[in-house]
Amino acid sequence: MTREDHQQVLIAGGGIGGLAAAVACRQRGVSVRLMERAAQLSEVGAGIQIGPNVTRILQAWGLGSALAQVAAYPKQLQARDAQTGQVLGTLPLGERAQLLYGAPYATIHRADLQGLLHKAALGLGVDMLLGQTVRGWEANETDLLVNTLEGLTLQTSALIGADGVWSTVRQQLVGDMPARFTGHLAYRSLVAQADLPEHLRSDQVTVWMGPRLHVVHYPVRSGQWLNLVAIVHGAKPDQDREWDQAGETQALMHAMGAVGRDLHERLASVPAWRQWALHDRLPLSQASEMAQGRVALLGDAAHPMRPYLAQGAGMAIEDAQVLAQRLSLGGLSVPEQLQGYAEQRWARNARVQTRAIRNGRIFHAQGPVALGRNLSLRLMGERLMDVPWLYGQGPSV
Repeated sequence: MTREDHQQVLIAGGGIGGLAAAVACRQRGVSVRLMERAAQLSEVGAGIQIGPNVTRILQAWGLGSALAQVAAYPKQLQARDAQTGQVLGTLPLGERAQLLYGAPYATIHRADLQGLLHKAALGLGVDMLLGQTVRGWEANETDLLVNTLEGLTLQTSALIGADGVWSTVRQQLVGDMPARFTGHLAYRSLVAQADLPEHLRSDQVTVWMGPRLHVVHYPVRSGQWLNLVAIVHGAKPDQDREWDQAGETQALMHAMGAVGRDLHERLASVPAWRQWALHDRLPLSQASEMAQGRVALLGDAAHPMRPYLAQGAGMAIEDAQVLAQRLSLGGLSVPEQLQGYAEQRWARNARVQTRAIRNGRIFHAQGPVALGRNLSLRLMGERLMDVPWLYGQGPSV
């Protein structure tokens, strides 16, 4: 079969994954329309980590300079015991990541990453349709008719659901249960480094691990701000699907229990927190969970994952790269292109989902398991903390 004439892709969702898909597709000559339910694009949240597997793709898209203007490049990743404060292991980043994997390890505010992707998408001529939400679609042999809650009907060759963990596109495509509550609550905050005592400022990624908890902090916004995330076990908040709530320091401290002086001082220095109830899904088990016919899923709509491998945004950007590569292949129909995308992506995403769940158990371990974790990190810290299969592999650029 030949590539369809006048192919246009409709992307539902204007977050990091949807914008990344729009940029990647336009750079390969695929016509794109991006639809977002919000009246204007904005990003709520704090920082994210992006490993060499992700920065490599952003650089290939010509965004390396824009990234360097807003990101931070931590010198190392350090693991510490949340109760004793002891350093358990260290993984050099910086020059080591560049040398081994051909790209840096970066930390960035979500809004800054979304902003540079949005600017790139506009510069490439991506058609933005704001204030519209997918209600459903009807398929025939040559295209899709996508209906919105606001009353529009859009004709498109393919629909890409990049509409997040509560994806409407997924509901019709896969028809499975809603995302599951993990039993974990994330408290997030951003603090200007200039407002912190000098000994609490940081130019590295630090992970504190303790019983049923962990804390991670790292610089963002060219190192001027410090992003902090504390994750504890707890009950799901009463408001269903209310993913962002005012979080109080007192509630966090109560959930964490006894932690060491060093960590307690750092947490107490934060003036305000926001709380998220973390949701995920079981790891992908087959390609049909990512694409069927002319409809495909990307990012959290396909594979929401726990944050314990710091790859949620990264896998969405990898998805975008492969999606664009597949949609630009000649000699194939759109369903064949999307099937190839799903077949190439599902197993890697499933591996990352599985590893993230495993890491969470290790980070939050208690008793003998925690002692074994600490001993292993002391003996083989760099070897255990590095993930060559993740950072050194991924889509071609």
